[in-house]
Amino acid sequence: MADRFRITLAQLNPTVGDLAGNAAKARMAWERGRAAGADLVALPEMFVTGYNTQDLVMKPVFHDAAIAMIEALAEECADGPALAIGGPWVEDGKLYNAYLILRGGKIVSRSLKTHLPNETVFDEVRIFDAGPLGGPYSVGNTRIGSPICEDAWHEDVAETLAETGAEFLLVPNGSPYYRDKYDTRINQMVARVVETGLPLIYLNMVGGQDDQVFDGGTFGLNPGGALAFRMPVFDEAITHVDLERGPEGWRIAQGEVALLPDAWEQDYRVMVESLRDYMRKAGFAKALLGLSGGVDSALVAAIAADALGPENVRCVMLPSEYTSTESLEDAEAVAQALGVRYDYVPISESRSAVTNTLAPLFTGTEPGLTEENIQSRLRGLLLMALSNKFGEMLLTTGNKSEVAVGYATIYGDMAGGYNPIKDLYKTRVFETCRWRNANHRPWMMGPAGEVIRPSVIEKPPSAELRADQKDSDSLPDYPELDAILDILVDQDGSIADCVAAGFDRDVARRVEHLIYISEYKRYQAAPGARLTPRAFWLDRRYPIVNRWRDPS
Repeated sequence: MADRFRITLAQLNPTVGDLAGNAAKARMAWERGRAAGADLVALPEMFVTGYNTQDLVMKPVFHDAAIAMIEALAEECADGPALAIGGPWVEDGKLYNAYLILRGGKIVSRSLKTHLPNETVFDEVRIFDAGPLGGPYSVGNTRIGSPICEDAWHEDVAETLAETGAEFLLVPNGSPYYRDKYDTRINQMVARVVETGLPLIYLNMVGGQDDQVFDGGTFGLNPGGALAFRMPVFDEAITHVDLERGPEGWRIAQGEVALLPDAWEQDYRVMVESLRDYMRKAGFAKALLGLSGGVDSALVAAIAADALGPENVRCVMLPSEYTSTESLEDAEAVAQALGVRYDYVPISESRSAVTNTLAPLFTGTEPGLTEENIQSRLRGLLLMALSNKFGEMLLTTGNKSEVAVGYATIYGDMAGGYNPIKDLYKTRVFETCRWRNANHRPWMMGPAGEVIRPSVIEKPPSAELRADQKDSDSLPDYPELDAILDILVDQDGSIADCVAAGFDRDVARRVEHLIYISEYKRYQAAPGARLTPRAFWLDRRYPIVNRWRDPS
């Protein structure tokens, strides 16, 4: 009869800094594993601290407290299966990203992360020391190798573990989402399986942290790369997985393969989960936003309703004399369809007061952008007043196209605490609205059906800050703009690349100029959900003052 090894995989959602709360989740998972007869209960990378901690984990009082929490957890989980949990570790005065094995009331083994990621949202080289290549640890008579996250993207760690006796690989991760990331993970892990000939379990966490969402999707691969199981994406889950040892070694028993949604659904889920966790972990229960009648604010309203429940969302229409009847009707229709609170707060009186106050200083000048921005900043002021008065977090509604070229008013419509669509280009905003109208899922707290009526999606975009204004007066049409932005921002391409793709050189240069001169706005902008590996914030770090322009 084949030997069996049962591992309980805890795909859970930690909170950065909540050591006691994260330890309680680990203890709950351990109890579930003990009840199921598990040999090992496993949690993801840096679980006890939450992830990504950034510089917080460098603070001695914090990492000492985290280590003490793990030691206390070992004592509490002494009578039962081994517990594997990610956390900081200090050795010889050096700080490591470690995977710690608890058994019999003690920390009995540790693996130290060797390859420290230093790209996209990760900056681990400045935070941790690199651990040496090490061997496997034992749980009973089974030897397990645990490359920690980035370690599994390199050949040497897995190969060393295999050569020193590991019988299967358990990879703990704090791997955040970007579009099509799952395929990248699978390809990398299949490579490790092929190289080592060992089964591999890829354990990921879930949940939002600032701009990042960890999307779970924990999976197992048998030798040859066959998928043995996949846990759900985005959902907390605890799964008991059996490995069976036969003549050819360990194999993961075939289990359930959860559905992998398409990219449109995953993007929308990320925007919902990021807002939901940002609010919850920051201590906010309610949100508000300015609902203009346009497509961006309508989508943010839908995301907020799905994340928090319609009863926890306030939408505010702040019309001026330039607000069209269509916008007034569309905004109210969206609010009614979503079932959120809808307030009507005209800004004409406030605008007149500001205009009159400034009139002596503005004598002899022509009305222009300044007067337009006064409207936007008045709206920001009024929305922030509501936020302060009622404790509701203000959401901003600028899409990636606008954020890229600065088509937003700092201290105006950029005011707020979070921006769910910050990494979503305008052309994808339109399609995402259509997707939401056609789809509803159990994790959405808002109503099913058409919540953004077609007139909102189809009308020409306009800031409505002057008569007959259209976005196309100031910018290339969004399909052209987004395609150029994709080259310059997402692909890190050049003006020559834009020209080669068929775009006018002068238009591309103008877009590039707008990107560079808007850096100061992005530096002060609210965080928002990361959907791509070139999101504005940690993925793309540019100087605020910059005279470089592509000469090609």
